[in-house]
Amino acid sequence: MKSPIFVAIDTPDIDRAKAIATSVRHHVGGLKLGLEFFSANGRHGIKEMGDFDLPIFLDLKLHDIPNTVAKAVQALHALEPAIITVHAAGGRAMMEDAKAAAPTAAKVVAVTVLTSLDGSDLTSIGLGPDPHEQVARLTELARSAGLDGVVCSGNEVAAARTAWPDGFFVVPGVRPAGAKTGDQKRVMTPRAALDAGASILVIGRPITLAADPDQAAREIESTL
Repeated sequence: MKSPIFVAIDTPDIDRAKAIATSVRHHVGGLKLGLEFFSANGRHGIKEMGDFDLPIFLDLKLHDIPNTVAKAVQALHALEPAIITVHAAGGRAMMEDAKAAAPTAAKVVAVTVLTSLDGSDLTSIGLGPDPHEQVARLTELARSAGLDGVVCSGNEVAAARTAWPDGFFVVPGVRPAGAKTGDQKRVMTPRAALDAGASILVIGRPITLAADPDQAAREIESTL
């Protein structure tokens, strides 16, 4: 079975990104490339990372008016991403247009509540303090908009899958037992996240900052 681990290669340095991908390519299921990498290397960099023959999760978290997001998604077609992210907070029309504009083979998933936020953070931006409630609300909105799934923490994925049995659930903020959490506030171990209903796991620093990224990936894979 292909590994559910997508390694988050969050670096602007394309040589560093290629070195990580080369090291872990046989023990991960895909590569997640986000704003750091895209801002530094653009479309050309994404195409170069495609040479590793691993699915590309293009995590740009698009959030703008529907027309702008649709055109941005259309511009990504040539990159052949396997997964594209938009922010659920952009609203139903934005998500509908993003899905309509996406390549047929790409999954479009909506970011619900960032794993770096907790209840106090939500309150500070005018939302209710319970991440579960916000995730549930945005998951239902994403489902009604025709998206493929959502991004949420492992703490909410069980409830999200119950509400959307055939949804695709991306779980970031995943940390092996005993690992540093860094700026993540709502974390879960890889095994627990899968048991709760995750479709794929996004794991970055526990692999990419390890002395031996391949060994780190293999050790995590052995727990799944």
